[in-house]
Amino acid sequence: MANQIFNGRYTVDNSEDIIIFIIGMRVNKRIAIHKWLPVFNAMPGMIKELYMNKEELGFLSMESYFGFRTTAMIQYWRSIEDLLAYAKSEKHLKAWKNFNQKTRNNDAVGIYHETFQVSKGHYESISVNMPHYGLGKALNHIPITIERNSASKRLKK
Repeated sequence: MANQIFNGRYTVDNSEDIIIFIIGMRVNKRIAIHKWLPVFNAMPGMIKELYMNKEELGFLSMESYFGFRTTAMIQYWRSIEDLLAYAKSEKHLKAWKNFNQKTRNNDAVGIYHETFQVSKGHYESISVNMPHYGLGKALNHIPITIERNSASKRLKK
């Protein structure tokens, strides 16, 4: 169940390298809906494809955030090779080409992305009384034991 609450304190197994990819969009001119809505509408199809083909694509999970002008998605990937391969896939290239055609000389909308390659042992998380979320949804969600009772113990230094 997606919304099951896991009572207590949990962390993740940080024994694998991961990629954190943040992508988002900013509406610069709210009244120019016809210019930014097509950009916004390009994402659901790609997200559906990612979830339907997680293992094959190396996609682990994601979280979405919506603000007044800006949206952001934090995505978790198995490797940089998987992320870059998806960037060159048919569905993504079609959306990217469409975006470029619609936004050329169009300052009504902007996009951004950031990519972080994080080595095993160099990330940690904690969740208390939460459903699977963030890294806890992307990776092996485990109860906190005495061996992982603090951030410094969860980070392998």
